[in-house]
Amino acid sequence: MIRKILLGSLCAVCLSTPAFAEAANLLGVFGNWSAYSSGSGDSLVCYAMSQPRAKQPRTAKRGPIYLMVSDWPARKVKAEPQIVPGYPYKESVPVSLAVGPDKIIFFGRNDDSKDGAAWIKSLSDNDHLIELMTKGVSAVAMGTSTRGTKTVDTYSLAGFTDALAKIHAVCKM
Repeated sequence: MIRKILLGSLCAVCLSTPAFAEAANLLGVFGNWSAYSSGSGDSLVCYAMSQPRAKQPRTAKRGPIYLMVSDWPARKVKAEPQIVPGYPYKESVPVSLAVGPDKIIFFGRNDDSKDGAAWIKSLSDNDHLIELMTKGVSAVAMGTSTRGTKTVDTYSLAGFTDALAKIHAVCKM
């Protein structure tokens, strides 16, 4: 129950951004992942998200932290990964997501309110990353805050494949 409340809180944070301006509909909880949809028609977006199972350093003050994969049918964007670290990223320092021995590089950006998010640097790595996540056990996100704090967040991938299938079905992708 607490997990659902926390994911609901994370979803509320997502919905405060312009891309997620409409209320979210919970499509289901699959292991450590939850699936949502928001909007309709050209504004329809579907996304699966999870919170880290472990965070380092534990004492760092951070906002909501999550790993997310989104479908944007009107934009023809399928399974777009995003890392939200709960802090602003240090400029020009790469962010990475490792699944097993494979590491994919992301680029970080901070919005006007200084919240950070990271997206995959090379779009050609996208399908490979999603395949790794469907077969993997955990994903480890590594980034650096504007203060120079290096963080390591470990996500369980239990339920990822089912959550991804659900968002693909709802967004017809």
